Amino acid sequence: MGTTAQDVRTIALSLPDSSEKPAWGMPAFRVGGKIFAALADDDTSIGVKCPKEERAGLIAAEPEKFFVREGHDDDYAWLRVRLAAVEDTAELRAILIDSWLQAAPKRLAAAHPGLADGRAGDEGAAADEA
Repeated sequence: MGTTAQDVRTIALSLPDSSEKPAWGMPAFRVGGKIFAALADDDTSIGVKCPKEERAGLIAAEPEKFFVREGHDDDYAWLRVRLAAVEDTAELRAILIDSWLQAAPKRLAAAHPGLADGRAGDEGAAADEA
């Protein structure tokens, strides 16, 4: 159980048109110039895009996995995820894809319907085999 910062990097960079560029001194992953994930400076958690109205439910359901930094994330559609609590790389991939879809330009997201349809593992596997 659990995932690592390297898992985050591998999965994030496998998503279409994704890149890594530091933000606030931490590794951040972008699509279309927008950050969709950022590693914490200690590599134990990531921040991902999440609609503010969904955060409380996720945190209540799995407080060992999801959290917000009080006073920092309050005004942003952002959620923190403890990597050690993520079940496996398939769950991490789903979390990162959800965030990527929120940040990606609409045309780019539409060009990759397999991501939104939950077939992300298929696209990722094809990329790994190539």
